[in-house]
Amino acid sequence: MGAGRGTMGLSLTAFLSVWLVMMAAMMFPSVAPMAIVWVRSVAARPTTRERVAGIASFLAGYLLAWAAFGVVVYAVLTAAGQLAEGVPDAARWVGAAIFAVAGVYQLTPLKGACLSHCRTPVGALFHYASYKGSGRDLRVGIHHGLYCMGCCWGLMIVLVAVGAMNVPAMVSLAGVIFIEKVWRYGPAFSRSVGVLLLLVAALAPFIPSLLPGLRAAPM
Repeated sequence: MGAGRGTMGLSLTAFLSVWLVMMAAMMFPSVAPMAIVWVRSVAARPTTRERVAGIASFLAGYLLAWAAFGVVVYAVLTAAGQLAEGVPDAARWVGAAIFAVAGVYQLTPLKGACLSHCRTPVGALFHYASYKGSGRDLRVGIHHGLYCMGCCWGLMIVLVAVGAMNVPAMVSLAGVIFIEKVWRYGPAFSRSVGVLLLLVAALAPFIPSLLPGLRAAPM
């Protein structure tokens, strides 16, 4: 599969379908600890219907949060694709800015706070115990999805520069996200990734091959 410049001509609905499948594949390893904790809590419910509904609602809420982010990504990819065609020289600076934003965010307290939440599923479970009402599972899924998004959005925007369907990049980012969330030294690793992204930002304007998602299509 190619790098996937822009939205590849997909409509918003088609793009969101692909986006959610891609997010599910990329995020599953890192979200699994929280999902397992929540599934175990749901398993204590008295009926099969309640258990199935609880798990389905949690997953729906999680995907809903990422779908909302997917709309933003679609808009950015559309603009990036138009820029690559219309002003190729400016596109390299946009690519550098994307890497720079991603790198800086890796070093911020907000990134650290979101990462801390995602690294402590049992602690999150205690927080979610205060949620009440019939929409509890959906709210938990959305809430955790937003924290997950807060943890990973900086890394995800790199796909705008390297290609939304760039499989090697997707695998690499999924690996980074997994290591951040489960490794003992995940927070330090996260900051190291930030420094690496800043280095790529400095090199990107002079090495076009670093930005396959922003290169104009060959004539």
